[in-house]
Amino acid sequence: MSLMDRRQLSQAIKQEAYKLGFDSAGIAPVEKLSGGAYPEWIQRGYQGEMSYLERNVEKRLDPTLIVPEAQSIVSLAINYFHPGELPYEDPSQAVISRYAWGDDYHDIIKKRLKQLLEAIQALQSGITGRYYVDTGPVLDKYWAVQAGIGWQGKHTNVLSRSRGSWFFLAEIILDVELEYDDPAQDYCGTCTRCIDACPTDAIVEPYLLDARRCVSYLTIELRRDIPPEFRESMGNLVFGCDICQDVCPWNSRAVPSNRQEFAPRPENWTLELRELARMTPEEFSAAFRKSPVKRTKWRGLMRNVAVALGNTRNESNLDVLEGLLNCEDAMVRRHAAWAISFIGGASALRILHHRLERESDPETREVLYDLTHSR
Repeated sequence: MSLMDRRQLSQAIKQEAYKLGFDSAGIAPVEKLSGGAYPEWIQRGYQGEMSYLERNVEKRLDPTLIVPEAQSIVSLAINYFHPGELPYEDPSQAVISRYAWGDDYHDIIKKRLKQLLEAIQALQSGITGRYYVDTGPVLDKYWAVQAGIGWQGKHTNVLSRSRGSWFFLAEIILDVELEYDDPAQDYCGTCTRCIDACPTDAIVEPYLLDARRCVSYLTIELRRDIPPEFRESMGNLVFGCDICQDVCPWNSRAVPSNRQEFAPRPENWTLELRELARMTPEEFSAAFRKSPVKRTKWRGLMRNVAVALGNTRNESNLDVLEGLLNCEDAMVRRHAAWAISFIGGASALRILHHRLERESDPETREVLYDLTHSR
C-alpha cells in the first residue's frame, strides 16, 4: 500500500474511529509540557488518596516517554447518555451516577481502541502506538481540548457544544505526523451553575476541583471513612455524582446514546436504599458484575448506603441500619452508627448502646462512645 499523505491518513483514521462507534475524533500534535496545572494540582493535594495520579507525572507531561518518537495523539469520545431522571428528591431511592448505569466502559472501549490501532497500522505499516481509556499516565482532558473534542468546563469535565459532557474519553498515541485539529474554545462564559450547585463545594474556583471534597471521590475512590462534615451534604448519592453536569446548560443539547452497553440496568438505576442495605457481598458481586459499581466494593457501597439512610432522618430505617451496625466490617459499622445517631431518638440511642456493649474494634468503639455520650 502506498504511503498516504498526512491529510488522507488523518481522515482515514477518523473514518475508522466512527465505524467502530466513536462519536468524536480529533488529533493533536504531541508536545512536552513543562509543568502547569497538573503538577500544581498534585502539589496542593487535591488528588486525595488517589495515589496513582501522583505516579508517572513525567509521563503525563511527556507522551514520548510512553511512545518513543510520539508525534500525534488521537483523542476519542463516545457518548453514554441515556435519558432518565435521577431521584435526588426521593430519599428512599439511591442515586447512582449516569455513567455507571450500564456495563463497565473500560472493557467496552478498550476493545474498540485495540481494533482502531490495528486498523491504523493496516492503513500504513510501521506505525507504533499505545492506547488508553482512563487507565494510563495520560492527561485525557488536556489532549481532548487540544484535539478539539471540547473545552474543559468550570466543573473540569470536558464539554462539547453538540453533546454536552456525557461522554467517555480515550486516546491513542502514535509515532506518525498527522493533520491536526484546532484546540476547542471555552464557551462557559459567565455561567457558574456547576459551582453553585456542588453539594460539598468541591469546585473551589472555576476550573479547579478539590477531589477530596467531591462526592464522586468520597463514594468511589476513598477507601476509608467519609469525613463526617460531608455526609449530610451527600443526600442519597451512593455512587458518584452528576449534579454539576445535570445543571449545566450545555447538557440540554445531549442526544441519547445508541450504545446499548451503556443503557440502564434495572439494578443500577432504580434502587431502594433499604434493599441495597440488605445486600450480601455475594449478591453485590452478582448484581454488579461487569458494572462500574463494582469498583467501590461491597463495603464501600454499604458505607455509602448507610450515610444515605441516615440522611433520610426516618426512624423506619433504623432496622436495616441496625443490620449494618452488626455486620462484620468495622468501617460499615461506624457509618451505620453515625446514620443511626443522625436519625436520633430513644430507639436509636438504645441500638447504639447495645452495640457499644459488645464492640471489639477500638476505632468503632470510640465512635460509638462519642455518639452515645454527646447528648
